[in-house]
Amino acid sequence: MSAVRAAAFCVRFSGLTSALDNSLAARFATLALECVQREYPNKISHVLNRDADAGTPRRLTPAFYGCYDWHSAVHNHWLLARLARLFPDAMFAPAATQALQRSLTAENIHGEVAYLNGDGRQSFERPYGLAWLLQLAQELREWDSPAARVLAANLRPLEQLTVQRLAEWLLKLPFPVRSGEHSQTAFALGLMVDYARTRNDRIFLDTLLGRARAFYLADKDCRLHYEPSGEDFVSPGLAEADVMRRVLAKYEFAAWFNGFLPKLPDDFQPVVSPDPSDPKFSHLDGLNLSRAWMLEGITSALPDDDPHVALLRPRAQAHSAAGLAAIIGEHYVGSHWLGTFAVYLLTRRGIAS
Repeated sequence: MSAVRAAAFCVRFSGLTSALDNSLAARFATLALECVQREYPNKISHVLNRDADAGTPRRLTPAFYGCYDWHSAVHNHWLLARLARLFPDAMFAPAATQALQRSLTAENIHGEVAYLNGDGRQSFERPYGLAWLLQLAQELREWDSPAARVLAANLRPLEQLTVQRLAEWLLKLPFPVRSGEHSQTAFALGLMVDYARTRNDRIFLDTLLGRARAFYLADKDCRLHYEPSGEDFVSPGLAEADVMRRVLAKYEFAAWFNGFLPKLPDDFQPVVSPDPSDPKFSHLDGLNLSRAWMLEGITSALPDDDPHVALLRPRAQAHSAAGLAAIIGEHYVGSHWLGTFAVYLLTRRGIAS
């Protein structure tokens, strides 16, 4: 991104808005459009079984080869679908739709299915990238347009394989993964629960709710002051609460949350990345965004008179401001994914209206 456009991002976020408007949506759409078909640089996670398995990202995964890595390509397609759905008359909407149509052809999705079914790839992008794939499927299904219906139908074989793979994994998983990165179980479960409810997939939803209860229902006294680890982009503690508010009824969740996090640490403040040009340190900019939407989600599920509400809301606002201010588009290691987190936050995805 040019220095002028990077400066424009800084100016736009210095006054900070709590909602996504047409102008801001266009800026995030631009970030996604600049990377969904950008093949390099590319960080692939690829199991080679034979010489013939060597190939370029475009040949290996023909739909999701851009945006630095597979999961970022998936959730940037989600970003384009969400923005085009919410802003159908925006100038960027035709380009966003066309980009989706170039990627999500039936032939390309067939190639993605073949890739995931390859030997040794049963753990590919599990659970983070696969959970975002289900969010993309959900977004296309909720988008009332002829183009979206075709795209959703094209994506369906990969969607079905993803549900099957995640369900099988969760039923075998003996303990939750409590990292602050892609392997974390709680964050992915939240995305999956939202998908399953929208899809009205009772079997998958029952599996998800049952595993969340088994993993987290007995947890108490979260050590939130131990966070973050140096390369986190998702809070292990808040993500756990954010999925449990999807699992439990309001007052049941309030009682659980009071035992899980009786007191928010005074030093639970936004973090600052020491080097946004470093792929791992850029995670900390995303951590502010994901903390913000999780704090908002948790607050939305508590009774209005719960004492936590008054404590959580200002922390959510502070993290939102810090996270959005960091999206300047200057460094590709951040710009290829932070827009997704910003749009998820600003459109309140995952929070019931």
